[in-house]
Amino acid sequence: MKTGQIHVSTENIFPIIKKFLYSDHEIFLRELVSNAVDASQKLKVLSSQGEFKGELSDLKVEVLLDKEAKTLTIRDNGIGMTAEEIDKYINQIAFSGAEEFVKQYEGKEGAESIIGHFGLGFYSAFMVAEKVQIRTLSRHEGSQAVQWESNGSPEYTIEDIEKETRGTDIVLFINEESVEFLEKARIQGILDKYCKFLPIPVFFGMKTEYINSPDGEQDEDGKVKNVSVDVPNQVNNPSPAWTKAPVDLKDEDYNTFYRELYPMSFEDPLFHIHLNVDYPFNLTGILYFPRIKENVEVQRNKINLYSNQVFITDSVAEIVPEFLTLLHGVLDSPDIPLNVSRSYLQSDGNVKKISAHITKKVADKLADMFKKDRADFESKWDDLKIFVEYGMLSDDKFAEKAKSFALIKNSEGKYFTIEEFKEQIAPLQTDKNNKVVALYTHSVEEHFSFVKQAKDRGYQVAIIDGPLAPHWISKVEQEFEDFSFLRVDADTLDQLIQKEGELPSKLTEEQEATLKPLFETAVDARKFRIEFKSMSETDAPIIVTQPEFIRRMMEQQKMGGGGFYGAFPETYSMVVNANHSKVGMLLETADAEEQQTKVKQLTDLALLSQGLLKGEELSNFIERSIAFI
Repeated sequence: MKTGQIHVSTENIFPIIKKFLYSDHEIFLRELVSNAVDASQKLKVLSSQGEFKGELSDLKVEVLLDKEAKTLTIRDNGIGMTAEEIDKYINQIAFSGAEEFVKQYEGKEGAESIIGHFGLGFYSAFMVAEKVQIRTLSRHEGSQAVQWESNGSPEYTIEDIEKETRGTDIVLFINEESVEFLEKARIQGILDKYCKFLPIPVFFGMKTEYINSPDGEQDEDGKVKNVSVDVPNQVNNPSPAWTKAPVDLKDEDYNTFYRELYPMSFEDPLFHIHLNVDYPFNLTGILYFPRIKENVEVQRNKINLYSNQVFITDSVAEIVPEFLTLLHGVLDSPDIPLNVSRSYLQSDGNVKKISAHITKKVADKLADMFKKDRADFESKWDDLKIFVEYGMLSDDKFAEKAKSFALIKNSEGKYFTIEEFKEQIAPLQTDKNNKVVALYTHSVEEHFSFVKQAKDRGYQVAIIDGPLAPHWISKVEQEFEDFSFLRVDADTLDQLIQKEGELPSKLTEEQEATLKPLFETAVDARKFRIEFKSMSETDAPIIVTQPEFIRRMMEQQKMGGGGFYGAFPETYSMVVNANHSKVGMLLETADAEEQQTKVKQLTDLALLSQGLLKGEELSNFIERSIAFI
């Protein structure tokens, strides 16, 4: 037996490693299983290069739990180590990294997240173990198996042991504070999280499967019985879809992998993008467009980031542009180290290139889909819309490309690109200032009378809805200077699309002045502004509108944008049609009380049509209407 002491010039290095190594102690298992996988892959490489001439056998990693002995073992049959290699890689290289880490980062915030740069993955074991053994037999023919042991102090022992199989066992004697890692369910959960797609098979215990009876035994209905058998529990898929060439995969393969990633998902994704880049950085992965309709919030954190098939995080905001965090899927890049801080990701050049590349690939995919099969693209648009709108608002390069495939749907259900819609409506909907006015609604049903009135004039009405609508409309208006959007209830049609010449009014200024106080006393003066306008005799006697600017700002402040919270109270215009016979009739009503009652009935009807008549006012309106009958 050999005993020794690791050369440590910094005092108490082990307590510091234990304290600062990782903020989340469960990471130890990821590190040790990843090391075991590396050992297996290195043997594969040596074999392929002819440097290892022995039998590879079935390379695998096993996680063994012994609750009674309070041990957790990570076993591989990879390259193994000699005593000299243990001394080099465990006692010297790792501890020089530890010393460097302590000198640079002791006591500094976020130190635990960059520990991986110092080669300390193995020492994560001491976060949960009071003692660690390495039992190993090297790949070299005639090697002597050895055991390294340390209790977390600078002292260690190395001794010869008997071990028949090549590879390494890392045996953790779990400490009293970490007994949670002696629970089978806890270990299974960590393996499922971090090791689900490691490239070497990883096994943990046994599991029960049901198969047809081997001897053909039948049940009462004459069907072959199912019998339970215990089989090795393989926790990972070593060849996930993103590691394969796109030409080798069909749509069903991609959908199957989607269900593997998200077992609780009941819908297939709309489509996918397979990423495969090897210059100027390495990146593979598959991104899926889920069906999310109007939901912007709850679907985030569905992209998993891997490094060489080892799970890192599902918080990818620094790597994926914000609008694409709504996507699902996986990204894998060996250029991103396992243990990284957010500040590292924000400043790393490769990460910025990856982000830009993903944006370009998504834009190119959407443009290609639109070009190849427009009808199919249109059928997906209601699901895609929120991605595209979000992207146009948050990324100028994406917005420029999206102008060619972003769609507008009209009230008839037909789709147009922005440019097509503008050209379609220009002949009739260009105002006297030579600006093309797009009328829109968020709901044909809610604005039925306004939409009908517009269509009766030959105008087209777009359906623009969803939480991003007010922001997106403003964005399009910035891109097209001679193009504006006005909601159909923002004003009267003649004011929305102003033409040369105006309809004459049947009321004199004096008559308007006589009637105006009657209307002002009929409604809440703080919310409604009374104005008289010359409209067609067939238009409604009173129309309630909300100015486009005020309403758009209110919607944006509800979404948390614009910074105008509280600046735009709910206000409306109550437009009186100066040419309607019922308005003229009010002047012929001699009885003041009757006149006021008729005014109140007209204003209540206008409010009712917009869903603005509620509570006591609605009850009074119903009673008054019954009395009229």
